[in-house]
Amino acid sequence: MDYNTVSPEEFGASLRGIGFNIIVSDVKRTAQFLIDVFDMTAFRISNDFAIIRHQDHIFQLHGDGAYHSNSLLSLIPENPPRGGGIEIQIYNADPDLAAEKAIKAGGHVLQQPNDKPHGLRECYILCADGYAWVPSRPT
Repeated sequence: MDYNTVSPEEFGASLRGIGFNIIVSDVKRTAQFLIDVFDMTAFRISNDFAIIRHQDHIFQLHGDGAYHSNSLLSLIPENPPRGGGIEIQIYNADPDLAAEKAIKAGGHVLQQPNDKPHGLRECYILCADGYAWVPSRPT
């Protein structure tokens, strides 16, 4: 599927399993952060929407404007961080390299890379909206 040209209807009908949309204050900024820090690929980047791919997984970014008539928008805090309470695991990603890149990309390394008892080396990186991105790899 060509994510740059697929129609919204065809894209929506193709989604399977569990997916997630992340509502962000600036789609372009967040997409660039994910590209710079985690080498993700972004498609159809606009002020309102982007399709993001990491390895074989797809998720979506939506801007506040895209949710103008959605009741969920009223639950987003006006003051940051927005992303409290969720950690987005990025498996098979180098946490040491991601932490280094995050600082250059304007992110905040909340927890430096370290080996965890559950067999993963991981770190916690916050993007501008306060979502916790957790790159990890087996120890």
